[in-house]
Amino acid sequence: MKEWKRWLPGAIISVGLIAVFLYFVDFGKMIAAIQNANYVFLGIAFALGFLWIAIRAQVWRTLLRNRASFSAVFWTVGEGYFLNNFLPFRLGEIGRAFLLSRKSEMKFMEILPTIVIERVVDLGFTAMILLASLPFVVGAEGAERVGVIVGVVVLIGLVMMYVLARSNKWALDFFHKLSARWPVLQRVGGSFLESFFAGLSVLTDGWLFLRFIFWMALNYGLAVISYYFIIRAFFPEASLIWSMFGLGAAALGNAIPALPGGVGTLEGAIGGALILLTGDQSTSFAVALCVRLYNYINSTVIGGIGLAREGQTLSGVYEQLKNLRARQGEEIAQ
Repeated sequence: MKEWKRWLPGAIISVGLIAVFLYFVDFGKMIAAIQNANYVFLGIAFALGFLWIAIRAQVWRTLLRNRASFSAVFWTVGEGYFLNNFLPFRLGEIGRAFLLSRKSEMKFMEILPTIVIERVVDLGFTAMILLASLPFVVGAEGAERVGVIVGVVVLIGLVMMYVLARSNKWALDFFHKLSARWPVLQRVGGSFLESFFAGLSVLTDGWLFLRFIFWMALNYGLAVISYYFIIRAFFPEASLIWSMFGLGAAALGNAIPALPGGVGTLEGAIGGALILLTGDQSTSFAVALCVRLYNYINSTVIGGIGLAREGQTLSGVYEQLKNLRARQGEEIAQ
């Protein structure tokens, strides 16, 4: 409650979107849609969710240069998503860096930049998927060229990151000169940038970078297929373009401030995307609820087992993260 000013905007957005759903959705039709759904397709999608986390672990482990075991990374990824579902401010990202540092030889500040890089590339992939599907959804001419154009834009972004990785000494020197008047900023920012550039060096290792992109592309391909089966369970006429559009919209919804787990914003993004495609509000919301359940099941099972194996609890990890933040604040003050 002491941080209510930080979480209040997200809470207002989440509650507002939930109120909109409650007003517009016909719950009788929504329940009927759930009862008539193809549960074979839903079962396939939910099973693929566990494989998705396994591949996601390999994505992260590649960025970590295999310095942690696959088992440690796999359980930590699940724990991170589990924490994000129930803790505010996306603490799951900080949490998985903290938890992995306790079961590997890597330090917290070595791990954190890899998560930043992972999220930057995530943004590129989701933007590409959303923008590539959008022209097909609206029926625009020349839609076939959009995927190529977006791919070129993402490629340019990666090239810029590569140049930054190669010129990290120059960038660090520039930062130190710019922040010379603020010793605290220079000390904290410089330490983070050094770790960040160390993680960014994956771009300068051609083979490592190709492996990272391969696993990331496979991860998103599997996500598109999972979404396809979920949507197809309710809309038999659905195509892969629908799942691409829904996945891209879901990523956009997760970027909006909200209650933990993107409550309201995730449903609004996916439901809104499907309403644009079908005009069926009630069935679209049923799909959104299934996507919510899909996210909860795989992260709760894997994350819950991971925390139990390590003797951790959700509240215990939250307290440790608050203590970690307090220690970092004291170091900055000194």
